[in-house]
Amino acid sequence: MKDELEKYPLTCRFLQGRLRHAMTEREKEIFESSIEDVQSFDDDHVVLQRGVVCDFSTMLIEGFAIRSIIENNQRHVVGVQVPGDFMDLHAYALKRLDHDLITLGPAKIGRVSHDRLKDIQQSEPHLARLFWFSTLLDASIHRQWILKLHQLKASKRTAHLLAEIWLRLEQVGLSQPNGFRSPLTQADLADMCGTTPIHMNRSLGELRKTGLAEFRRGKLVCNDRKALERMGDFDQAYLYGAGDLFIGDLVNRAA
Repeated sequence: MKDELEKYPLTCRFLQGRLRHAMTEREKEIFESSIEDVQSFDDDHVVLQRGVVCDFSTMLIEGFAIRSIIENNQRHVVGVQVPGDFMDLHAYALKRLDHDLITLGPAKIGRVSHDRLKDIQQSEPHLARLFWFSTLLDASIHRQWILKLHQLKASKRTAHLLAEIWLRLEQVGLSQPNGFRSPLTQADLADMCGTTPIHMNRSLGELRKTGLAEFRRGKLVCNDRKALERMGDFDQAYLYGAGDLFIGDLVNRAA
């Protein structure tokens, strides 16, 4: 990871822990050079607003971001992004989003123009397919969130969300042995889990009282990761980094 960070400081976490092994060095260089504009923002910066026509897509280099929808004066968080995520690649096809993309805490982003993506699509079909995979990975995560929203009560949904974020940060080399640090608040978790801040406080209290995990000021501390995953009915296969959905070298064997 250290060598990758030195060689590709802007894009080294893209598909890390999933399909980065399928990228050639040439493809990594092409992608790194495709980042045409790098900017740093503070908390709550709107990277892309719902309905605004755009001509670029955005790589999250550092920090966190959320996808949110405001309806009836209430915020609903429908996605969370971590470093290495190509956050709005689907805007290349759609040209605008049906939700807002907003930074959560300080963040650094890199932009790739849609003209550049068009060139890659035409001249680098394998790299374009890996880009496509990253958007399908987002879709897989969204499906899992919907499933757990229907399956689990609030405390279990919370356990599932924390287990997912922990693993996603671990995949890109940003977790800790017993948890992770983030700018997430209880209100953010509540909006992700489809519950109220009061119920989220109770859910986190349940995790704390049972000695399973503690989440405070954005920091998760958990000394029994397997127990947390069991409580949240968390199966990492949908993240395509391990388990029975791991792609391995199949992407290179496909026509």
